[in-house]
Amino acid sequence: MYPIHKYLNGKTAVITGGSGVLCSQMARELARQGMNVAILNRTEEKGAFIAGEIINAGGKAIAIAADVLDRISLERAKEKVINRFGRVDILINGAGGNHPDAITAVESYEEESTEQSFFDLDEHGVSKVFASNFMGTFLTSQVFGKELLKQEAPVIINVSSMSAYSPMTKVPAYSAAKSAINNFTMWMAVHFAETGMRVNAIAPGFFLTSQNRGLLLNEDGSYTDRSTKIITNTPMKRFGEPNDLVGTLLWLVDREYSGFVTGITVPVDGGFMAYSGV
Repeated sequence: MYPIHKYLNGKTAVITGGSGVLCSQMARELARQGMNVAILNRTEEKGAFIAGEIINAGGKAIAIAADVLDRISLERAKEKVINRFGRVDILINGAGGNHPDAITAVESYEEESTEQSFFDLDEHGVSKVFASNFMGTFLTSQVFGKELLKQEAPVIINVSSMSAYSPMTKVPAYSAAKSAINNFTMWMAVHFAETGMRVNAIAPGFFLTSQNRGLLLNEDGSYTDRSTKIITNTPMKRFGEPNDLVGTLLWLVDREYSGFVTGITVPVDGGFMAYSGV
């Protein structure tokens, strides 16, 4: 249980992809801290489930259907947030993901292979992955940015990945998009520095989520070959748990703790990025 950050009480957080495994934990904790939480998802029902949990625990939350690649959809979502809570203090850009059309079947090119290689990747799939991760962050920041700037010390938190630093095999579009997130985080931090708005990012290491569970665990719950490689290169020898991100999040969103911190991406990775493999 984390200490209560009095500075956050009464403020409002907007979280895209807020029903996901990682972002839903962020939503629950921010609500426990006394914040109003708006959960944005393409499917309102998924967000409503998390909002219901928060409300049942005594917190304040709403679920709103929104597509981070549709400006009109985001504008409507913003109106609903303002109508309900009157303000936006924190934006967490958590929406993103991958797509089978943008993933190679093998880790390295094999000339005789009949499986999907780099040359078989569909440009529309690649564009979709890049858009959902980077353009979704860009558009959402544009739409909610002016509301954020009405507050004294607003914060944007972007969600990056270990793949931004060292691209994972098989997922070139996802890796490129997350690398762009790191760069964009720095750009926005500089652009808005004099306004008082801080922009940072969190780069999770390897966490078990609904999106990657099939890649990391066999049906019997044992590790796949890919997850064995991950654990071997993670000095703490485990996957991350959603709550592992919460302390870093609370530090970054509370001005009393990190008021002079902007433009950084914080790895939360069990030592993965620090390990050379030898």
